[in-house]
Amino acid sequence: MGRRSSKKSQEPPADPMPARVEPCVATLIDRPPRGQDWAFEVKWDGYRLAVHVEPGRVRIITRGGYDWTSRFPSIAAEATQLGHTTMILDGEAVVLDDKGRSDFGLLQRALGKKPSLHDPSEIFFFAFDLVYLDGRDLRRLPLLERRRLLEPIVAGGDGVIRLSEEVEADGEEFFRIACEHGLEGIVAKHRGKPYHSGRRPDWLKIKCARRDSFVIVGYEPSTVPGAIGRLLLAARKGEGLVYVGGCGTGWTYPESLKLRELLDTIRTDQPTVALRRKGAVTRPVLVAEAEYRAWTQDGKLRHPSFKGLREIADDPGVFDLSILSPRK
Repeated sequence: MGRRSSKKSQEPPADPMPARVEPCVATLIDRPPRGQDWAFEVKWDGYRLAVHVEPGRVRIITRGGYDWTSRFPSIAAEATQLGHTTMILDGEAVVLDDKGRSDFGLLQRALGKKPSLHDPSEIFFFAFDLVYLDGRDLRRLPLLERRRLLEPIVAGGDGVIRLSEEVEADGEEFFRIACEHGLEGIVAKHRGKPYHSGRRPDWLKIKCARRDSFVIVGYEPSTVPGAIGRLLLAARKGEGLVYVGGCGTGWTYPESLKLRELLDTIRTDQPTVALRRKGAVTRPVLVAEAEYRAWTQDGKLRHPSFKGLREIADDPGVFDLSILSPRK
């Protein structure tokens, strides 16, 4: 792969190599932190993995502790060529869309049984931390030192294992640009902190939320009597409407009761869109404003949350699927 080989330590292992390292997990916050102590990266939308390079083998371990080595053969093969006998890389496996953005739907298809334009060889691994190297447990070192050791190993390569670059920018400005370009968000990491497993304030994530209006075409009842389980939503397509998924969060229990009572007044036996889900069908006269993360490959909303309700006559800006591709 044309990788330059790094010098291996000649000293005996100072620290036993852990069979698994529970990953450090970022804490969700609303705005990026300020100050020189924070480093910023793109938030990748993929599978969090730890790549264990051991004498004679490579293991790829998921965030939940499962061995998925067989699912990522290209990453496993390239990991043996990085010039070190023992190593644990922390990073994210992703598939990139035609604009260079990570797309979780494309990754799922590349790993799954559904027809896909992407195969497992197009899955990249963006390494953003190094927790073990040549007999040394690096978790006690600050992030600044871990990155200093990581970068010569994976930076500058054109293979499937790549460096998740730190961005030298003001956090607020980087976040704004990331959202404008349709990224999932950014991650902020404290340069002076060691690697701690679990959810920590040393790593922070700031997500780009998208917010649009969708026509309510029905609902699924809740298991709680009289309440809403999921709103069934549709977007415009040409002169008609197309189902784009269900929304099951964003309201309180009293709000759910009132919403169910309102929707029951506009129930109909003639559905506006084709619905495979069982539930009540409503006339398309109300619009839900929803916040969501992204779109799936089959045109459904990812993680929508209800934010408000209006009449369709008062909201001409119902989402139009014709602009889905550039926004995805």
